[in-house]
Amino acid sequence: MGARILVAEDDIRQAQVIRMYLESEGHTAVVVHDGRSAIDTARRLRPDLLVLDVMMPKVDGLDVCRILRQESAVPVLMLTASSSEDDLLLGLDLGADDYMTKPYSPRELMARIRSLLRRIERVVPPDDGVLTVGAIRVDPLRHEVRGASGDLVPCTRGEFTVLSAMATEPGRVFTRKQLLERTRGWDVASTERTIDMYIMNLRKKLEPNPRRPVQLVTVYGVGYKLIPGLDQAAI
Repeated sequence: MGARILVAEDDIRQAQVIRMYLESEGHTAVVVHDGRSAIDTARRLRPDLLVLDVMMPKVDGLDVCRILRQESAVPVLMLTASSSEDDLLLGLDLGADDYMTKPYSPRELMARIRSLLRRIERVVPPDDGVLTVGAIRVDPLRHEVRGASGDLVPCTRGEFTVLSAMATEPGRVFTRKQLLERTRGWDVASTERTIDMYIMNLRKKLEPNPRRPVQLVTVYGVGYKLIPGLDQAAI
């Protein structure tokens, strides 16, 4: 079954190329050419995925991502003419799930989109149940996370996928590479730092003191694990 994909790209020619490729794979593509329209259309359409150019009129793509991420967990693939690592990390920190630098191959773009859509399908809990680890509750069906207060905790798609993967096996140590395989599955060597970013953001949202985490702990020289409470061996 095809997905509903919103393409926000101010370059009309590039937008039409993306639309053509998406439709050839059975997806429904809706195209807009400025950031304001991207926000309005995303709120109305509730797409399955958003392809978002960074440099757009009215509202730039980074602000679009920041605004929509506060309201929705829709996967976001950002397109940019900048190859700066700082720009890459900024986009991921704002909630983007993937990032491509122009010029790019339309075939690679479609592969990235397929990977993101498969990732959505994989987030299914054992026996359709809520995953509870200590004070953290992860509901993969509703794509919801709750912390110690019981309130909903907004998470990006990448953050949610990392957390749900760790919650399925509490106490297991995951390397960055293993978490990347759950969340991205591409170009591991250049993107392992993004796992650190996801963990840092999750700690800010879920830990009483992010500088001294008691559930999302570091196993130095190996990776990360999620535990019900304080693990003295990991500190």
